[in-house]
Amino acid sequence: MRGTAIVVMVTLGLAACSGGEDASTEGPGWTRLAPQELDDLLRSEDVYLVNVHVPYEGEIVGTDALIPFTDLAGRMGELPAEGGPTLVLYCRSGNMSTEAAQDLVDAGRTGFYELEGGFNAWVDAGLPFDAPDL
Repeated sequence: MRGTAIVVMVTLGLAACSGGEDASTEGPGWTRLAPQELDDLLRSEDVYLVNVHVPYEGEIVGTDALIPFTDLAGRMGELPAEGGPTLVLYCRSGNMSTEAAQDLVDAGRTGFYELEGGFNAWVDAGLPFDAPDL
């Protein structure tokens, strides 16, 4: 019986992870968005977009704030209040934004979004990005 339960759990887990048109996934307290989903969100809602990547390597067009991922939880007062604009975090690849997202959850903030794959995935999707002249 135990083996059957494990097979069922693994099968359900794989089914939940299989891709469909909606690529968003839930984190523990936030939702990850695919680049196209974020683009759609930016076109349809009031979004507060925060780049948490350090060092600065550019930003998605329309970014509202640049806050290093290590400082985000301590600067929560700079973020829109829950019920205000939709909060979305991103970095270059998703690692720093995931750490920042967890810090926000640990500080009591939930119900926000994170760009899956960071601005690398955004650029790969052909979406607008401002890169610094280096």
